[in-house]
Amino acid sequence: PVCIASAMATLDLIENGYMENARKMGEFIFGRISDWPKRFKIVGDVRGKGLMIGIEIVRDQKTKEKAPDLRDAVINKAFHKGLLTLSSGENSIRMSPPLLIDKEQADFAIRTLEDCLRETEKTL
Repeated sequence: PVCIASAMATLDLIENGYMENARKMGEFIFGRISDWPKRFKIVGDVRGKGLMIGIEIVRDQKTKEKAPDLRDAVINKAFHKGLLTLSSGENSIRMSPPLLIDKEQADFAIRTLEDCLRETEKTL
């Protein structure tokens, strides 16, 4: 019964195109944020797969010194602008949007995080 329900739920995700959308939108988002370590001095790395995305926040890109305070500042700024993200580990931001996210919503998330990263960098 539980395993059948799980299998049915998985088939539903595939048949409704959610998995394909997650793949496409993950590629779209990564295409837009993969250069963040070059554009933002507090971004140490961007990584993930599909729609599970991690953004490492550092004080210094060379030493990779962790910056949980800066990570928390970015998360709080994003929240006040209407974007919910999560902390992950000591110094990373986790984005895990729903499988049915569309391009407009992804653009909003990207623009919002870019604004928050810029604002946080100005405080250094």
